[in-house]
Amino acid sequence: MKTYRIAVVRGDGIGPEVIASSLEILARARQVVTGFDIELIESPAGAVTYLEQGVALPASTLSACRAADAILLGACGLPDVRYPDGTEIIPQVTLRIELDLYAGIRPAKRREGAPGPLAGDPAIDFVVVRENTEGIFASLGGGIVLGDQLATDTQVITRRGTERIVHSAFRLARHRKRARPRVTCVDKSNILRSFAFFRKVFDEVALQYPDVAADHLYVDAAAMELVRRPEQFDVLVTENLLGDILSDLGAGLIGGLGVAPSADLGDRHAVFQPCHGTAPDLIGKGVANPLAAILSVVMMLDHLADTHGDPAPAAAARRIDQAVMATLASGEARTADLGGKATTRTATAAILHAIG
Repeated sequence: MKTYRIAVVRGDGIGPEVIASSLEILARARQVVTGFDIELIESPAGAVTYLEQGVALPASTLSACRAADAILLGACGLPDVRYPDGTEIIPQVTLRIELDLYAGIRPAKRREGAPGPLAGDPAIDFVVVRENTEGIFASLGGGIVLGDQLATDTQVITRRGTERIVHSAFRLARHRKRARPRVTCVDKSNILRSFAFFRKVFDEVALQYPDVAADHLYVDAAAMELVRRPEQFDVLVTENLLGDILSDLGAGLIGGLGVAPSADLGDRHAVFQPCHGTAPDLIGKGVANPLAAILSVVMMLDHLADTHGDPAPAAAARRIDQAVMATLASGEARTADLGGKATTRTATAAILHAIG
């Protein structure tokens, strides 16, 4: 029986609350589905860790993350805790850089009981694949401000970075096994040379996947079409900043960040985390929505199954996902952000019961 080592970074704000819920769900699923085991390695990071240790991502935590089969990460950072230069505590970004987590996977799947803003409740089920290490975010900490009159940041698009993120998108489209798999390149190639280069490399890679349809949209048109006809999309691949924006748009279409899980994947390491922030105004009130964290555990289990050829974690993932869908539909797991009355505790208890 395979034992998977999971580094657990509980984070700040509501992070520890929702991660605790997700670990309860994981433990119950392991009881119901046999054939694998989990070893949890507590790995502190974030604003509170910075206040206690003087560093947001201790070397011991980074080492544990490198050695783990997967990393479960709670939201990190607090608005009133900052570095001396005024910037925020963002160990999650440091992890992406240190572990070369180049593929940001942001699924947007509408579930019954999670009301979205669109009329008719369209069957939304697409994934934004966001390049995590390049783009305009490559200027992190390196932008230039001249006096009080000029500021610049530089966008970086490389062939290697684009090829590997586009390959990830096409492999994901194949894995999703839609009737007509499709990858859409989202860019602004009509204006910027860097995006024209991104599209050129996308088209070259697309030729290697004749079984997957490939098309393009400018980002402004993509934003409009995601609202007008979100059901037409399968996998969208794009640059870092554009992916950051479009993935939150996708979350809004399916009920909000409270039901939006995510993964940051590299060739050797993987982080799974809810898309939402630390929500300091909700700390300790017991009303935070745990579903994004729980669904991130579903993604983590599927990843372990895929990368290790082990059907047991995938079976556990299906039990959790089905329990989430059932309790959302019944209203038992519908927290205030979804228009319901469930608390963090009662939502978690309902899902635990539904798992069996």
